[in-house]
This record gives sequence, C-alpha cells and structure tokens, in this order.
Amino acid sequence: MVANEEKIFIIKKIKLDENIPMSSTSEKSSTPTNSLFSAQTIVIIGLVWGVVSLLFFLLFSVPLPGEDLPFWYSIGTYISELGAFLLATIVCFRNWQSPQMVSGRNVWMGITLGLLSFLIAGVVFGFWELLWELDPDVSPADLFYILTYVFLGWGMTLAVTSKRLNLEFWQWGVLGGVAVAGVALAILVADPTFFNLLPSPDVPALEEVDVEEVSTNLVPSWVMIMDEKLEPFAYSVNLFYIIADVFLLIIATALLLAFWGGRFSQSWRMVAAGTFSLYIADMYFKWADSHAQGEYESGGLLEVFFVFTAIMFAIGAVLEYDISTRSRQSRRSRRSSSS
Repeated sequence: MVANEEKIFIIKKIKLDENIPMSSTSEKSSTPTNSLFSAQTIVIIGLVWGVVSLLFFLLFSVPLPGEDLPFWYSIGTYISELGAFLLATIVCFRNWQSPQMVSGRNVWMGITLGLLSFLIAGVVFGFWELLWELDPDVSPADLFYILTYVFLGWGMTLAVTSKRLNLEFWQWGVLGGVAVAGVALAILVADPTFFNLLPSPDVPALEEVDVEEVSTNLVPSWVMIMDEKLEPFAYSVNLFYIIADVFLLIIATALLLAFWGGRFSQSWRMVAAGTFSLYIADMYFKWADSHAQGEYESGGLLEVFFVFTAIMFAIGAVLEYDISTRSRQSRRSRRSSSS
C-alpha cells in the first residue's frame, strides 16, 4: 500500500512539473513579441515622435532674415513626416490583415491604401523639391495625393455607413455648419484668382521656361517634359483638393457623431482628429503657397500637422485593434467557461 501511494504521488508530481514549465515558457516566448506590437508601445512611439517633430518645427522653421530654410532642415521635415506615415501605414495594414476588426477589413484597407499613397507622394515630391529644386503646379506626386483622398474617403465612408447613422436635427445642423465653414475657409486661403475660370487681362502672361536652360541644374529632360504635360491640369487638381478637403472634414465630423460614447469611440475620435489635422495642414499649405506666389518652400510650422495626422491615425488603428482582439478573447473565454 505504501509503495502504491508513493508511485501515485510521484506520478502526480511529474505531471504537475510538466505543466508548469510549458505554460511559463510559452508566456516568456510570447511576451517580447506582444510587448513590441502592444498598444502601449505603439502609442508611446507615436507620442514621442510627435513631440520631437513639434520641437524640431518650432526651433528651426523660422529662418534668419534674408536667408532661406537650410537644406538639412528640409531633409528633417521629410524624415519626420514620412516616418510617421510609415508607422501609420504598418499599423493600419495589421488591422487590414486581421479578421477580428469589428469595423471590417474593408474600412482599414481604404485607410491603409490612403496612408500608403500619401507616403509615396511624399517621396516623389521630395525628389522634385529637394533633388531637382522644382516647384511645378502639378507633378506626378499629385496623382498619389489624389489617391490619398480617394482611399481615405472610401474607408471613412464605410466606417460611417456601417453604423447606420441616424442623425437628429441638431446633428444635421452641425454637419451643415462644418460644410459651410470648410468651404468658406477653403475660399479664403485659396489664391484670389483661382476661382476665375478666365485669366485676368491685367495679369501678364507667364514667360515660357527654356528647357535647355533649366536642364543645366541636372534636371532630367523627361521631368521637364512631364511637368509641361501636367501643367494644363493645375486648375482641376486644385479644385479637387478643395472639394476633397471639405468632404473629409464632413466625414470626420460624422465619425465623431456616429461613434460618440461607444466602445470604439476613442479609436475613431483619433481618426477624426487626424482628418482635422490633415485639413489644417492642407489649408495652411494652400494659404502659404498662394501668398508666396508659387515660391513657397515647404517646411512651415503648421505643416507639423501632417505628422500629427499620421500619428493620430496610427493611434486610432492600434486602439481599435486592441479592443477588437480583447473582445474576441473575452468571448472565447466565456464560451470555454460555460462549456
């Protein structure tokens, strides 16, 4: 009897010892990966990136009298902006790949493609501005900027329509007020001659640029030819930007009204705030460019809102991912406990 009891005790102890290391080792192996892509880590990275970018713009965005912005500052602004959009694209791409997103994968597919388009547009525009020192009215980067508005508008519209939004009278009033204010601000910051379909007779015609003369600045000939071919589309492209900015502003307001007070309100508030930041940065860029008569050099202080746009989209994406995965895990745990 004693020998049998000792055998039973040893067997139980062996099983207990086998179970403990397996669970502990699995937790240790999953901890580094989970902590690297956890919501807290990504939010901290985004906030630190935003604060550093703000300080960089505040300290160096105002040049000395009679001097231009230094070249290293322009490089820094591109790194700050494109780095933020790269982070946002990666985080939103994870949401797109996850089948657990409550708002749906198509929503995050549109947002991911929109952020990726802005990232590509920034790289292309950097070649035109920094490498070749060109500032055309329309460049190939505008194609990707247009895709940014199209994809973001598509994804955010899907997010609003998925809520089956039923607005009250005062909420429709808010949307209408936002639309009117957005249009008025766009008209205010735009070039006064922009809304004249026919050129004013008092305005002298622009002199033609000699391609051979400009090519001495190491600008490829195909770049000059492309800029010349795209020049007639300047009015249509700028008109699209004005309409798209106002549309995104309305959709962002609808997002706030649709998700206010729900479980996912925090994530979509961040997405809406990112859209507002994009509108502010766009309006400032249009205002500065129109008042500088086409000689504006990017890197102004309020362009830091482009960086804020990407950071807020990234934080909104990671918050929804965290809530969606936790809600699914809690449902599984409830089912397992009930069974």
